[in-house]
Amino acid sequence: MKTDILGVSIDDLTLEEAIEAGAALLETAEFHYVVTPNPEFILSAKKDENFRAVLNQAELALPDGIGVVYAAKILGRPLKGRAPGVDFAQGLMTRMSHTGQSLFLLGAKPGVAELAAQNLRKAHPGLLICGTHDGYFKEDAPVIEAIQAARADVVFVCLGAPKQELWMAKNGPLTGAKLAVGLGGCLDVFAGNVQRAPERWQRAGLEWLYRLIKEPSRIGRMSKLPLILVDALGARLGGK
Repeated sequence: MKTDILGVSIDDLTLEEAIEAGAALLETAEFHYVVTPNPEFILSAKKDENFRAVLNQAELALPDGIGVVYAAKILGRPLKGRAPGVDFAQGLMTRMSHTGQSLFLLGAKPGVAELAAQNLRKAHPGLLICGTHDGYFKEDAPVIEAIQAARADVVFVCLGAPKQELWMAKNGPLTGAKLAVGLGGCLDVFAGNVQRAPERWQRAGLEWLYRLIKEPSRIGRMSKLPLILVDALGARLGGK
C-alpha cells in the first residue's frame, strides 16, 4: 500500500515485508527498481518534477529516514516504521546467498566497490558478486555493457540522489538485470569506510544525530529534517 508523503508515494512496509517484496521482484521477468526516500529526497522532489516522477514510478519506495516517518505521522498517515536502504540491502543479500542470484556493485570512489565486495562475500557466504564499477564515469554505455556481460540479477546503484534514481529509470532496463536498488553511500558502509550508528541509536531513531556528531560537515544536509516536518505540518493544517 502506497502512502503519499508530500507528493512522494511511500510503501507502508516493515523492513521484513520490504525484503520479502524485493525478493519477490527477483522472481519476475520484468525489470524493477527500488528507491529509498529520506527527507532530502522529498524536499528535492517538491521542486524537481522529473525526480518526483522517477521516485513515484519505482516499484518500491522505502522510508529510509526517520524524518519521513515523523512527517507521515504529522500528516495523519502513520507508517509502520523505517525500512533503511542499508538494512534492506543486507536482507536481500542474505536471500540471494541462498538462491545463487548475482549482484553487481556500482558507485563510490575507485576501489571502494571492490573492498565492499570482499567484505560482503565474507558477511554473506555464498553470495555471488559478479562485478563492480566505480561511480566516476562519464559515459553510461560502458557501464551498461559491463553489467550485461556480468549477467547480474541485481545492481546496487550508489551514485547519490537524484543521479542514481534517474540512472536506474533510464538505464536499468538496458542492463539485463531484474532489480536495481538506489543506495547512496552504502558502498562506503559495506567497505568499512563509514561506520553506522550503534544499534541503540538506530532503534531510537537517532542515527542521523550520530552521523552528524561523527561528520559535522553534514549539518547542511541534516537541516532538511526539521524542514520536512514544517512542510508536513503546513500540509496537515491546509487540509492536504
